[in-house]
Amino acid sequence: MKVHLQVDGAPGRAAGHARELAETGADGLFTFEGPHDVFFPLVVAAGAGQLELMTNVAIAGPRSPLHLAHAAHDLQSYSAGRFRLGLGSQIRVHIEKRYGSTWGKPAARTAETVAAVKAILDAWEGKAPLNFRGEFSTHTLMPPNFDPGPNPFGPPPVLMGALGPVMTRKAAEVADGLLVMPFNTDRHLAERTAPAIAEGLRRSGRSAADFPVIGQVMVAVGRTEAELAAALAGVGMLISFYGSTPAYRPVLEAEGWGEVQPKLNQLSKTGGYAEMRALVTEEMVRRIGIVGTPAECAARIRARFGAHVGEVCCYFPGYTPDPEAVAELVTALHAA
Repeated sequence: MKVHLQVDGAPGRAAGHARELAETGADGLFTFEGPHDVFFPLVVAAGAGQLELMTNVAIAGPRSPLHLAHAAHDLQSYSAGRFRLGLGSQIRVHIEKRYGSTWGKPAARTAETVAAVKAILDAWEGKAPLNFRGEFSTHTLMPPNFDPGPNPFGPPPVLMGALGPVMTRKAAEVADGLLVMPFNTDRHLAERTAPAIAEGLRRSGRSAADFPVIGQVMVAVGRTEAELAAALAGVGMLISFYGSTPAYRPVLEAEGWGEVQPKLNQLSKTGGYAEMRALVTEEMVRRIGIVGTPAECAARIRARFGAHVGEVCCYFPGYTPDPEAVAELVTALHAA
């Protein structure tokens, strides 16, 4: 199983952190669109080793598909074919109040952005004239002086992040792969995600062999009681944040915790973050996240995703794991 780790996106730290993560034996690096740009750190990381690179994810709605295509094309070229563009939708409040953009039909909009980016990349490859006409954007003009031409390493794959069945089904219809949302459980994955993937592939006429599924997990890894306590606290805090989002309630409902979501949501509006964390029990952390020693975490990841996932993105939110523990986790997952 391939393992991808999140690289620090802060200017001045990305290159050094990329080299540190490479020493763990990881296969790839990914960026998260949080306090820093999601593309720039990968430019630096591309020169820090030979690891695979991925945005996980770039928010699609506020961006033009042409901007995304240019960034993906150039990163693919700069990294000598090691880049994948991961796109996602975010939620309404962030799109409208943080990005200052418009909201509506998130699954359809994200799926169309994936299709538009792929159409632009195909036009640059010379496969067909650019003639994309969608509900949200139209791309029919590409004069030679704006066309970078075929990428020497081929067009980068375009992946799509998803949680709910509608977004997951859309991803399986149009994208080159799925990034499974890390706020998940074994039951939700089996009962809601897997059937949506199967339906999307049926609609697109593809098989599972044609569609990479990349698992994502929040990992609380430690080899001592103190390390595990810090890891549990960090993962629990992120779970409380995710759980406050109404769109993520189905994950909690699948486990019988649906009544917790409105409480988390109300506290998030008043800044009650400590109270939010207190509502997340250790059982919730263990069933949503992945908890244990490196060997135990690797076994839990394998148990969640089975034989159908060949790659996993590991997050270590709110704490800094021992690099040796991370290296042991990577080694154990490589043996899967």
